[in-house]
Amino acid sequence: MTRHVKQIRSVKHIAKFISFAMLSVLLAGCGTGDMSDLTAYVDEVKSRKSGAIDPLPEIKPYETYTYQSSESRDPFEQTFIIEEHPGNEPAEGNGIRPNLDRRKEALEQFPLDSLRMVGILTQKDLTWAIIEAQDGSIHRLQEGNYLGQSHGRLISISEEKIEITEIVPNGRGGWEERPASIAMSEEEE
Repeated sequence: MTRHVKQIRSVKHIAKFISFAMLSVLLAGCGTGDMSDLTAYVDEVKSRKSGAIDPLPEIKPYETYTYQSSESRDPFEQTFIIEEHPGNEPAEGNGIRPNLDRRKEALEQFPLDSLRMVGILTQKDLTWAIIEAQDGSIHRLQEGNYLGQSHGRLISISEEKIEITEIVPNGRGGWEERPASIAMSEEEE
């Protein structure tokens, strides 16, 4: 080996020896302290009386109850008769129902009473109603467009108002049509 390589190895051995010596001195300094206070604290904690744990509450078995009263009425028995009236039948079979599969239009997110008709636009044979939503946006609608939150469909447009047919629940499990309209708003001064 060359002399230069031997010098580098001897320097590495010296560095390892110095590091080991310093580590030994540091570790020796940690162990020479007075630990009587720590020992006293541990003895005090060990001598404390341990608390008792409350026992689990006793679980009472479930007792079934059978209703046995011949004089009183049975609370689970129907005591009145529902008479059938011609107007009381569900309107499920009348064919009226909203198309829930179609894509919603922009004005269907607003209630009808929050929409304002602000004008009409006519070009050749086409007429559009100009509607302002509560958020300030302006929309152009023609017959057949949807608006309002009750499946409302625009039926006709005139200079005074637009007429709408809404499809609403009838309260008997079916749907019914309800007419509605939005009148032209008067100009604000």
